[in-house]
Amino acid sequence: MKVLWIEDHEPVRDMLAIAADTAARARVQIDLVLAPTLMEAERRLRLERFDLVVTELTLPDSYDGDMTIARIANMGRHRIAVSSAHADRDKIVATAVRCGCNIAPEPVFKAKLAYNRFIQRPETMLDFFFEQMEAQARPQIAAA
Repeated sequence: MKVLWIEDHEPVRDMLAIAADTAARARVQIDLVLAPTLMEAERRLRLERFDLVVTELTLPDSYDGDMTIARIANMGRHRIAVSSAHADRDKIVATAVRCGCNIAPEPVFKAKLAYNRFIQRPETMLDFFFEQMEAQARPQIAAA
């Protein structure tokens, strides 16, 4: 699975890079690309295809969470997942879902993500990515 993770906090990027390295050595099929800004992410999205884009809502070059998602959504056919400590993350993701965005309907509170677990057991990082992709594979069934 090829994943672009947009994260502006350097300590978090460092932990994710270590986890990706551990996953590669354990032969877990994850190709993780890290981007510190939305501009860098857009550059990568123009040049490469990703299965999943995990993003923070507020970045150094994009303070509006709705606009961050809109810009990422307009860059291709990839699944988007939100991992953020932003107070309005649930509302912002719900709006994106209503607009038909290919986004995981439940944002992740990034302060509760077990980055050290990703390092210790690389398959847990792959499981996390699959969880973010999961709802996309399930058809939406309307309640009668």
